[in-house]
Amino acid sequence: MALTVLGLSGALSHDASAALYVDGRLVAAAEEERFTRDKHARNTMPLQAARFCLSYGGISPQDVDVVAFPFAPVGLGSKARWHYAARYWYAPDRALDALFNGNRHYRRNVRRVRGLLQTLGIDWGRIQFDGVEHHLAHASSAYHLSGFEGRTAILGIDGKGEYATTFFGYGEGGQIHSIKQFYDPDSLGQLYASFTEYLGFEMLDGEYKVMGMAPYGDPDKYDLSRLIDFDGHDFRVNTRLVNTVGMRRYKEDGRGFYFSPGLIEWLGPRRVGDVADDPYVHYAASIQKTYEDISLGLIERYLKDIIVQGNGKLVFAGGGALNVKLNQKILNLPYVKELFVQPAASDAGTAVGAASYASWRRGVMPEKLHHVYLGPAYTNEQCIAACEAHAEQPRYEIVDDAAARAAEILHGGDPVAWCQGRMEFGPRALGGRSILGNPGHPGIADKINAQIKFRERWRPFCPSVLDTVAREMIQTDHPAPYMTITFEVSEQWRKRIPEVVHQDGTSRVQIVDEKTNPRYHALLTHMERLTGNGAVLNTSMNRRGEPMVCSPDDALNMFFGSDLQYLFLEDLLVTKAQS
Repeated sequence: MALTVLGLSGALSHDASAALYVDGRLVAAAEEERFTRDKHARNTMPLQAARFCLSYGGISPQDVDVVAFPFAPVGLGSKARWHYAARYWYAPDRALDALFNGNRHYRRNVRRVRGLLQTLGIDWGRIQFDGVEHHLAHASSAYHLSGFEGRTAILGIDGKGEYATTFFGYGEGGQIHSIKQFYDPDSLGQLYASFTEYLGFEMLDGEYKVMGMAPYGDPDKYDLSRLIDFDGHDFRVNTRLVNTVGMRRYKEDGRGFYFSPGLIEWLGPRRVGDVADDPYVHYAASIQKTYEDISLGLIERYLKDIIVQGNGKLVFAGGGALNVKLNQKILNLPYVKELFVQPAASDAGTAVGAASYASWRRGVMPEKLHHVYLGPAYTNEQCIAACEAHAEQPRYEIVDDAAARAAEILHGGDPVAWCQGRMEFGPRALGGRSILGNPGHPGIADKINAQIKFRERWRPFCPSVLDTVAREMIQTDHPAPYMTITFEVSEQWRKRIPEVVHQDGTSRVQIVDEKTNPRYHALLTHMERLTGNGAVLNTSMNRRGEPMVCSPDDALNMFFGSDLQYLFLEDLLVTKAQS
C-alpha cells in the first residue's frame, strides 16, 4: 500500500499552502494565494491548494493516509513557554496566557484543519493527524529534500513558530537532532521584520526590499547595536525598541507596529514613499549587516563543528533563509562547501516540511528535491479558451517554436511574459510564470519596473543563465537552481548583462539545465546565439502587491493591466488588439 501524506500550512495565519507526498515522492505543492489572488493568503486555510494537489495526484479523499501540519503542542515544562512568560513580563496577559493556556493556538489550528478536511471530504476519524513542531517542519523541508548524505548541519531562522524562533541542529541517517533553539521575543527574523516596518514596508513582503536597499547605504554610518545584545553564545533583543507587543507598540492611524515610540525618538520618523534616501538607506545597510553578523556568529558557535564533520554541508530554511545576501556570506565561510537553501523557505514551505517529516517518521524517506515546478499546468486548448472568453479580446496565434520566437522579441529590446508548464512553488519565478527581458539591453530594467511591475526603481532584477556559462559568470561551480544565493559577477559579465547586476556587483542567479526545464533552456540557448549571452532578465509575473500568476486568466489580466506587448501562453503568442 502506498503511503499518501497531505501537508498543510497556514499555522500562523499567513502563507497557506498544501503539498502531497506519495511514497516519498513530492507530487504537487502550491500556495493558496495563487488561487485566491490574495497575497500571502492571510487568515485562510489552503482549500484550493489542497484540492489542486489531490486532483493532480489522482488522490481521492479516501486515499489520504496522513495529514501533516506544521504546529505542535508545547508542554508546560518546556523552556520555551517560561522564557516567553519571563520576557513578556510587561504584557502580563500574554505572559500568563503562555503559562496557563499555552497551547491555545495549537487547539485553534486543529479545529481549522478539521474544518478544512471536512470540506475536502477527508474523514478525520480515518486518517492519522501529525502535528509537527514548526521548526522541525522547516528543518525537514531543507534536510530531507537536500539529498545530502552523512551528517548535515541544519539552520532555521524565522519570526517564530509555536515559541521557537531560531533552530540549530543536524541531520544524520534521516534523524533530525536539535542543538540549540532561541525563543520569542528573541528572534532575528522578527527583528528584521520589525525594522522592515520602520523602513516603510509590509512585513512578510518588504524584507526583500530592505535587502535590496541595503547596498545603497553605508552600514557603519549608524550604529544599531542598541537593538540586540549578542555575546557570541546568546542574543537578546531589546524589546523596548523592537519586537514589541501591547502598550509598547508605536501606533499610527490606529495601526500598531512591532516597534516602539522609542525607536522613532531615537532614529526619526518612519519612512514613507518609494524613495531610497538618507538616512534610511544607511539604516537598511546597518540592519542587514547586524542580521548577517549575528547569524554568522551563531553558525560559528553552534554549527561549525557539525559542518566540518559533515564535509562542509549546511541546509537552511525559515523566512530568514530568503535573505540571499546572508546566504552568500554563509557560502563564503571557509568551512562551508555546499549550501542548500529550501527554495520555499518561508512558512509556505512548512507544508512540504511537515509532510516530508511525517513520511520519514513512518519509514518512507522523502526523495531529493529535483525542481519546484509543482503547481498547475494548462493546455493550449485551455489557453485558447481563456483568450476567447477574455473581455479585452486578445489576438493570438499558435507558434511552432515559442522559445525561438520569444528570443527574437527579447533580442529586439521588448520584454515578454512567459507562462509555461507547471507553476513554481515558492516566491521565485524560475521560468514558469516569468516576465523576461534582455539583460544586455540598456534601460530594460527601468522599463519593466516602471511600466510593468510598478515597483520601486531601486529594486534589482535577477538573471536566468545557461548551465554552460554559469561558471564563467559567477566564478564557482556551486549549484544555483532556485535563486536563493547571490554571487559575485565577473567583471566581463558585469559589462555584458548590466541590467541584472546589483549595486554591489552581485546577482541572484538561476542556473537552468535542459533536463529540468527544456523549453526555458531552449530560450536561453536561442538568446546565446542572438546576443552572445546565454542569459535573460527574469522576474515574477505579477504586479506590485499581487501574487504571481497561476492560470491563463490570471496571466491575461496581468498582461492587460500593464504595458506588456507580448505574452506567451504555452504555444500561443498573445498580443493586444489594435484599436
